[in-house]
Amino acid sequence: MVQQLNSCKSKKAALVLEDGTFFLGKGFGAATKKTGEVVFSTSMVGYPEALTDPSYKGQILALTYPLVGNYGVPPNTLDLGIPLYFESDRIQTSGLIIHELCTDPFHWASTRTLDKWLQDEGIPGISGVDTRRLTKKLRTHGVMLGIIKVCEEGEELNLDSLLEEAKNIPDPNQTDLVKEVSVKAPVHYKVDNAKRNVVLIDCGVKYNIIRNLLKRGINVIRVPYDFSAKEILEYKPDGIFLSNGPGDPKKCTKAIESARELVGKLPLMGICLGAQILALSQGGDTYKLKYGHRSQNQPALDLKNNRCYITTQNHGYAITNECFSKIPLEPWFVNANDKTVEGVKHKSKPVFAVQWHPEASPGPYDTEFLFDMFLKNMETA
Repeated sequence: MVQQLNSCKSKKAALVLEDGTFFLGKGFGAATKKTGEVVFSTSMVGYPEALTDPSYKGQILALTYPLVGNYGVPPNTLDLGIPLYFESDRIQTSGLIIHELCTDPFHWASTRTLDKWLQDEGIPGISGVDTRRLTKKLRTHGVMLGIIKVCEEGEELNLDSLLEEAKNIPDPNQTDLVKEVSVKAPVHYKVDNAKRNVVLIDCGVKYNIIRNLLKRGINVIRVPYDFSAKEILEYKPDGIFLSNGPGDPKKCTKAIESARELVGKLPLMGICLGAQILALSQGGDTYKLKYGHRSQNQPALDLKNNRCYITTQNHGYAITNECFSKIPLEPWFVNANDKTVEGVKHKSKPVFAVQWHPEASPGPYDTEFLFDMFLKNMETA
């Protein structure tokens, strides 16, 4: 274990929301300014995985658990050609908001502090924030746009300037966020004695999805999100996978078009944004949730057998309940808390998708069986 003592020197910092609400605190990570959509997660552990989850692209993440950084940051160890402890190659969030920062972590796999990691990747963080107050505000008013500013050591904070700037923060959901996190060219992941080949449409895939496919003896061809159905079928895959990703699903017009052409030709599985893309491709509709589902304890209720699973979720959009009367999909899972749609199945084809992350990382692994179901669909197709 590499011990790193307190390297976080006192830097002034502020979080300013679009309605003029502001929070002052201590800065850590990079001394810079970022804008984004301010969201919260109630997860107690897993900040390395959360920060590297591409679904958080364009967002400033607030963690409700009071102490963060206590087990440091693991090494960039590779396994099967991909990072073992992270969900992408870099931090994806625009900023990090926490109550208390641990500057002296203790864990056998720790190689650096959270502060140093954010510094290395140019990401600002603010500690000393009343995250309970911030979360209650976001639950009441919905997610909001915001600015996070960390000053250089000795630099004074210009709060008036930030308050003025907060009146015109660009909304990242109006941009093509998926383009920023998708691969630019196909990437192949292979295992010995592979049983099947899957084309994964990369809208911002978490690496643990790829790990789950590989460990089941499935070769993965990861392609850009805007690949056409024709380009995908040229690989002669046994199945199609629609990945998770950030932003408004309706911006993924090319992925929606490809999914529309592919449904019915091959077995298909989707996760998170992939579920929304599937629904849109079949004539369904999606909408933006007030504050989203971002935690490791969301209850997903199976409508077929009334069994409830505890799941890891990270999504700000959902499929409308009203669209199922006119599309060939049917609701499969709903959220036991707010009754939103959490999973869908095609009425006659081996096609399904869920809103949560059965690959976890972090969180419960109770629904990994969905990957087995996908494999079985390919074997029997």
